[in-house]
Amino acid sequence: MKTIYSTSKGGSRKGHTAFTEQAVYMLATILKSRIAAETTLNIMDAFVLMKNYISEGLLEQKYYNDMTIRHDSEIKLLQETFNGFKEEKEINEIYFNGKIYDAYSKVLDIFNTAKNELIIVDRYTDKTILDMIKNLNINVIVITSKKSKLSELDIKKYMNSYNNLNVFYDDSFHDRYFIIDKDIIYHSGNSINHIGYRKSSIDINGDDCIKVSILKDIDTILCSN
Repeated sequence: MKTIYSTSKGGSRKGHTAFTEQAVYMLATILKSRIAAETTLNIMDAFVLMKNYISEGLLEQKYYNDMTIRHDSEIKLLQETFNGFKEEKEINEIYFNGKIYDAYSKVLDIFNTAKNELIIVDRYTDKTILDMIKNLNINVIVITSKKSKLSELDIKKYMNSYNNLNVFYDDSFHDRYFIIDKDIIYHSGNSINHIGYRKSSIDINGDDCIKVSILKDIDTILCSN
């Protein structure tokens, strides 16, 4: 049905002609000729086909949307895996002769990841460790040997200016460890005061059994002092 209406531009404009499924059905009840009936049936069939096409299109679109979301998630997971490989490679980097600053900087980066507590196990350390932890606003525990080059005088002078350090003496550990918030454990091939002078590596301990054992031994040392 066409509608005549006026516009602000003057004159008359003809409205659009539109058919709905209900309108076609109403038209079929009025027109009784054979041609009209056949035409009406054809139009109704067209509406059915159009509905099916639209429904299939929406289902197909949903499929592609779901597939895109799933693929985006898989791509994100894959990217995180690659980033993990990259981070692990950086952590496990070998420091050769002469790479003293790079090794020193890497240790500082590791220390700065601690949010609450840093435990350093290094029986051969010296006052170099004090320079590295003085700007850390966390609790720092150093487990070292009484025979280390970190003297009681060094510790006393440090604690006159800073209050983030606790020192425990123990000789049961040979290897060096950096323990971040009692969660992540780094193993260091060299003592901090010799890091980078010789070929060595720093890596994360990924064995849960070893991790539990180390933390248990640490707790024993802290409780016995």
